Amino acid sequence: MKLDIPLKNLGPVDYGPLKRAALALPAEAWREGQGRQTHYEVHRQTESVVLVWCDEQPGIPTHRGGGWSYLADAAVPLMEDIQNRFYGPGGRVFRAMVAKLAPEGKIDPHVDQGESFATSHRIHVPLQTNPGVQFKINGRSFHLEEGNAYEVSNLDPHAVANRGLRDRLHFIFDYAVQ
Repeated sequence: MKLDIPLKNLGPVDYGPLKRAALALPAEAWREGQGRQTHYEVHRQTESVVLVWCDEQPGIPTHRGGGWSYLADAAVPLMEDIQNRFYGPGGRVFRAMVAKLAPEGKIDPHVDQGESFATSHRIHVPLQTNPGVQFKINGRSFHLEEGNAYEVSNLDPHAVANRGLRDRLHFIFDYAVQ
């Protein structure tokens, strides 16, 4: 969704249970859902554990990814809390995933494309980060702090670089108020 500002800090959220679950994921969980990396060149240096996915096609159906069985118990309460506090209940989650960007990894500048991106709020919750992670939106640099939720204007050009020494893990979900 295009925002009037590049990034909106929604404030602190209870991210601890999801962070612990994400850090405990087995290696095979990161290899199960690589469609994002295969279909989108800018995400080739990332890994994702997908809970919910939406293919941009007529009707925009969603389906559960392999990450649902690993992370839903921790992710669903977090999504519901953010939805209820900031947007209101009764909406729809189009995508939900934990995305990993390893040290020295990057996501080149891009604008998210597709019908659902124009109508849904793109929420990021940093689960693990470091001072070397730089998130750019419209050429402005931001450092997203662990434990806060942020809404990103993902219809503006955005990019990420991890120049730190540990993985950057973000929980990302798209939510549309119905």
